[in-house]
Amino acid sequence: MMQKKKVLILHGWGGSDYPHWQAWLATKLIKQNHEVSFPTLPNRDFPCFNEWFEFAKKEIEHFKPNIVVCHSLGNILWFHLLENLDIKPLDKLLLVAPVRNDCKVEELKDFFPYKVPKNLKAKESLLMVSTNDIYMNLREANELQHALNISMSILEDAGHINAESGFGELKEVLDWINE
Repeated sequence: MMQKKKVLILHGWGGSDYPHWQAWLATKLIKQNHEVSFPTLPNRDFPCFNEWFEFAKKEIEHFKPNIVVCHSLGNILWFHLLENLDIKPLDKLLLVAPVRNDCKVEELKDFFPYKVPKNLKAKESLLMVSTNDIYMNLREANELQHALNISMSILEDAGHINAESGFGELKEVLDWINE
């Protein structure tokens, strides 16, 4: 019998409310009878690293995901969690539109710099990026992919791969989770 999917979805700065693809994904997974945790991280418009870290740590300990899907600043939070916690190995990890390590956004300064994890603690990992993301260009994405040693999917002209750039649905992510 196939193990039930327990999917933790970590949003980025400002959240991922509908019509963002992460909200769409959570709904689709629930309709497929998977367990989903899609928490609103504290003070999401003015994030504090320590608040996000402690909140996510408790959620991981409580929910015990076997799949994690991160977007934007959620990726950076996940990198810090991997460096500081004993994370149970995942079946899958999806890193969508991470933020470059020398991010200069004042509201996010306590998340940076981050250490690129040597071990993503996942059987299967995928990095999904865009050719024109303002938070990480393609050269930086290639460097991160090389450092993480994982597969990468490149979306053409997809911006930051969020609702503002037209991603209310991201069928590729649902298909990848269901593979």
